[in-house]
Amino acid sequence: MASFKIEGGHLLSGTITPQGAKNEALQVICATLLTSEPVTIHNIPNIRDVNNLIQLLRDIDVKVTRDNSDEHTYTFQADQLDIRYLESDEFVQKCATLRGSVMMIGPLLARMGKAVITKPGGDKIGRRRLDTHFLGFKHLGAKFRHIESRNVYEIGARQLKGTYMLLDEASVTGTANIIMAAVFAEDTTTIYNAACEPYIQQLCHLLNRMGANISGIGSNLLTIVGVKSLHGTEHRLLPDMIEVGSFIGMAAMCGNGVRIKDVSLKDLGIIPDAFRRLGVKVEVDGDDLFVPHQKHYVVDSFIDGTIMTLADAPWPGLTPDLLSVMIVVATQARGSVLIHQKMFESRLFFVDKLIDMGAQIILCDPHRAVVVGHDRKMTLRAQRMSSPDIRAGIALLIAAMSANGTSTISNIEQIDRGYEDIEGRLNALGAKIERKN
Repeated sequence: MASFKIEGGHLLSGTITPQGAKNEALQVICATLLTSEPVTIHNIPNIRDVNNLIQLLRDIDVKVTRDNSDEHTYTFQADQLDIRYLESDEFVQKCATLRGSVMMIGPLLARMGKAVITKPGGDKIGRRRLDTHFLGFKHLGAKFRHIESRNVYEIGARQLKGTYMLLDEASVTGTANIIMAAVFAEDTTTIYNAACEPYIQQLCHLLNRMGANISGIGSNLLTIVGVKSLHGTEHRLLPDMIEVGSFIGMAAMCGNGVRIKDVSLKDLGIIPDAFRRLGVKVEVDGDDLFVPHQKHYVVDSFIDGTIMTLADAPWPGLTPDLLSVMIVVATQARGSVLIHQKMFESRLFFVDKLIDMGAQIILCDPHRAVVVGHDRKMTLRAQRMSSPDIRAGIALLIAAMSANGTSTISNIEQIDRGYEDIEGRLNALGAKIERKN
């Protein structure tokens, strides 16, 4: 198990460029299973979750080629899938360790007529049900069979049929999976209450370039007219909005003027404004963001004077993946804020580690925490910590970078799942982070 040794108190300055979007990568890489022709994807991040998914595709005989001149460009060709291996216990067990593998079900069901799955892995942040995926497949005519001896589900359909469906929740991965299954369904599929995040929009644009017929992109009402086949194309991933938000938080806490380059501002939604509500100055310069050094930042209040509340919501609301970072930023603000994490019931438990560092946080229940900012009058203390998930891990790293003394964060494999060479990129800005194996 690897760890970070972080010497706190070093100010960051300079320019940093966000990696390609992790969540989009997991979707569009799975979409390459829908055609036998080559699909080239640019700006793929070199992170653990994405690399594991790419290896999983190699295991089922997808031809994967990395561009010699650009390590972030890959070409995928799924022209000879290993059907026997797809049904093997070894493949199912590998899928169980990677949550992103769940998005292989839709493409495999659409193209091969069947898929075998078990409960996938991922962050331990609370219950993450897959009902939306399965209900969507059932609407399209798929049949499920539970094989108790292997603890897996077989999903099959001789021919998926288009239909109208109202999703029980605007699940991003559920919407992506259903879209990929529906592109080959007979007639027309209408998905209401669909997720409409930029990553879903990107997936739809990719599929349309491959020959799909999807309309309503960017809304919560998608219409998919089934086609017989898809062809190859090229695609470029968006910058990772979660990484952009993480860098804004770092620059607020321990920055001396940080430029975040090429952020695709139009796809960030309310992320910059959410940080501005915490008092953080976020300046726009073309498609870059600049966060200047601030001696103090003051939390806004609502118009009626009540305490500021930041809560997650489906797009275009605030992504839940950044609330951990915002809690850390709020610890050094002037004022108080209520953070309401609605989606996952275990994601706020990491605040105990921040309290040990000296933060003033009241954990009201598994979903809500009140942060009373120090206004930089009291710096966080260095601690030994362990990263429970990707987003809590990056939040703890920000806290350690701002703290007095030297901190240690273990289980940083969790951070590696979502952030590429994070210590190298931050050290280039002036941080002092050492990886220990």
